[in-house]
Amino acid sequence: MSVKKVKAINIIGLLSELDKVVKFCGDSESFHPDDAMSFYSNTQDFIPMSDKNPYSAPLQSLRSAADMAEWKLEFRQPKNFSVSDKGVLKYVTSITERLEALVNEKLRIRQEIDLCRRKIEQVAHFKGGNLDFLEIMKCKYITPCFGRIPRESYEKIEKFAENPFVMFFKCTEDDTHYWGVYFSPNEPSEKQTVDRIFSSLYFEKLEVPDIAGKPEDYIKKLGDRLSELEEKQTANKKELDDLFEAEGKKCTTYYSRLQALDSYHAIKRYVYKYHGSFILVGWIPENKEEYFTSQLDEIQSIEYSLSDGKEELKYSPPVILKNPPFIRLYEFYVKMYGLPSYNELDPTALVAFTYTLFFGIMFGDVGQGFVVALIGLLMWKFKKMEIGRILIPCGISGMIFGSVYGSVFGFEHALDPVYKALFGLNEKPVEVMEPDTINMIIYGSVAIGIVTIVISMLMNIVSSIKRRDAESAYFGPNGIAGFVFYVSLVAGLVCQMLGIEIMNIAYIIGLIVLPLVVMFLREPLGRLAEGKKNWQPESWGEYCTQSFFELFEMCLSYVTNTMSFLRIGAYILVHAGMMLVVFTLADMMGGAGYIIMIIVGNGIVMALEALLVAIQVLRLDYYEIFSRFYVGEGRQFSPVVAGKKDN
Repeated sequence: MSVKKVKAINIIGLLSELDKVVKFCGDSESFHPDDAMSFYSNTQDFIPMSDKNPYSAPLQSLRSAADMAEWKLEFRQPKNFSVSDKGVLKYVTSITERLEALVNEKLRIRQEIDLCRRKIEQVAHFKGGNLDFLEIMKCKYITPCFGRIPRESYEKIEKFAENPFVMFFKCTEDDTHYWGVYFSPNEPSEKQTVDRIFSSLYFEKLEVPDIAGKPEDYIKKLGDRLSELEEKQTANKKELDDLFEAEGKKCTTYYSRLQALDSYHAIKRYVYKYHGSFILVGWIPENKEEYFTSQLDEIQSIEYSLSDGKEELKYSPPVILKNPPFIRLYEFYVKMYGLPSYNELDPTALVAFTYTLFFGIMFGDVGQGFVVALIGLLMWKFKKMEIGRILIPCGISGMIFGSVYGSVFGFEHALDPVYKALFGLNEKPVEVMEPDTINMIIYGSVAIGIVTIVISMLMNIVSSIKRRDAESAYFGPNGIAGFVFYVSLVAGLVCQMLGIEIMNIAYIIGLIVLPLVVMFLREPLGRLAEGKKNWQPESWGEYCTQSFFELFEMCLSYVTNTMSFLRIGAYILVHAGMMLVVFTLADMMGGAGYIIMIIVGNGIVMALEALLVAIQVLRLDYYEIFSRFYVGEGRQFSPVVAGKKDN
């Protein structure tokens, strides 16, 4: 439940050894490259590497050809691969050329087949009209225009009977149009008149291919050509399949190695040249130190140095979260907010505990909790949705608390026999809607809020000390001063309610007023604690005015943040109230309507409440917990990995 330790590694060597270093760093899958310019003060002689990636173009060509050939080339890290880089490029170039030749032939055949089918479709509209296209095209004084006209427009042609050229000769028809031809004179003015009339009738012109003879003869000729092309297509597919059978395994191996080389070349973007040498800086997990040093020792003409991440905090070491499987599920929510810095506490464990607990309390129903867990399982298994994995423990938590409330799909007494058999109770121990229980739920919600806020303050104290932020750790509203004030105030009020008199003058001055004064002066006190010379504000009057209103806002926030946890209890009551409405409506419907209403009502309540509860619990974590101690300005540890798209 913490951040894994990393080490900064600085590698310097002759440029002739750079490729060996880059390949090793890539093969390790544990090297996170970083900008060397930020690690050195004198960088005027540093020259960035500008080598063109020799693997990118061949890799893209092979991918494109393989996609067109419908070959599935999946990345698999090759083992015991001893072929040189030149050998990889030579083979990839050769197989790509063979593949591209077959693919180009495949595309040519496909295009010709498509053209042939289009022509058949076009000409088929003019069958049955006893048309001889060769004779029609010989006409000197008229121009044929082939196409289609809407049925309703065809009926209007007779309105233009005074013009002898406004005639349409039908060939075929469908549900909406007639297909055929009209003829316009070649004299420009008359041709324009006829074309304008047919245009007003929504005639759609169709460009037909050059046909020497009747459409039926042309279609038969095209059909013969289509059969010939389909045979060629089958032969081409067989050639591609045979090539894949012979070369597929080898091609996948070389493709994987080429993809690895392409990914590793990304490391060179972080390399700088310096007087005939290279400089490469990055980060590795601490547990990989021995492996790295043993392998780098075998490369001649290089030197390297390692330093602990804690010593390099100014360079923002990348973060690797280290959590057990259950807690790891909730890293999804933490990353949405922001990763912890290297010297900051990882809040994932607290999120996992509070989110699961609060969700279960607010969504307490055995049946509905089971459905939510099942839906979460399906979301993860089939869609790989991160939220699905989180819903599984949340649904189980809802089932646990539902068994306490005695609710199963809204049936509040379905578990009474279980309570009697196991505990000797006549009915469930908690009746949510009873007045006494409502009071208990309200007090319990406030108590949960108090405990959660106190834990958050303690985490802020520890995290601030790790970040060396004295103001936040000791004097801030979530530091030691704020902790003493909040705990003392809560303890005093609770004791007063219980009749225990502890709120005397010494208690108030020492544990409430004094922490308030410390928080009022937190900025200058923080600077003093950090040893800064300019610890005083520029204007005490301005500082006091601003701090007064900030302190007033802090005091209000203690109250509002605590009361915000009342939503936990509110949703317990909301669930019971919504299901009461469902059962009331079901009783009114009766018979089959009763069953339908119960099923539909459960579905609506479950979907609506699950969504709202998930949002409200996340809000509590982000605004009431994270805001007290979490900065979340870390960056992800992203090693260069072969086949990884975002290298």
